[in-house]
Amino acid sequence: MSRVRFATVRALFETFPEVAKQIGAAPTDQTPTEFLRGLASKGKLDEAVTVCAYLLPRREAVWWACGCARALLDEIPPDRWEGLLAAESWVQTPDDEHRTAALDIANKSDRNHPLTWLAFAAGWSSGSLVAFPEVKAPVPPYMTARTARIAILLSAAKLGKVEREIRLRSCIAEGIKIAETGLG
Repeated sequence: MSRVRFATVRALFETFPEVAKQIGAAPTDQTPTEFLRGLASKGKLDEAVTVCAYLLPRREAVWWACGCARALLDEIPPDRWEGLLAAESWVQTPDDEHRTAALDIANKSDRNHPLTWLAFAAGWSSGSLVAFPEVKAPVPPYMTARTARIAILLSAAKLGKVEREIRLRSCIAEGIKIAETGLG
């Protein structure tokens, strides 16, 4: 079943104006998956990652970002797995307990590491921006997409140009597949 939330790129850009600014493209009436394929075919891979992150529903965006991080990172040190595993646990059981566990892990982790941003993506899927129950700071609707995008692009940052392109193209193809068919 399709998980595409928007009929056109214009609708996506109207819902998330920051996407248009980040990718520097005018809104069109293309379907988002056609637009994604076009960006990828032009080599605009970072822009395609951005569009895909915002296109997918939160749970699917986190799952996609987890898969991309696994595909992009050559080696994950044992002390870094916690953020990835917390995000994947939330995808498997998307309840508040798993969400707050992911947020707690993210808040205690190195913000320069991509797997921390996966935990933030799950942790900011709903609820509050902060882990303190007495503080009410509702999560803006774009935070999961924004942090999933950060996780993917940070994961790709240390790859050589050719390897980065190959792996990002694979990630984008997987994101389109998830958008068109769901998590399976």
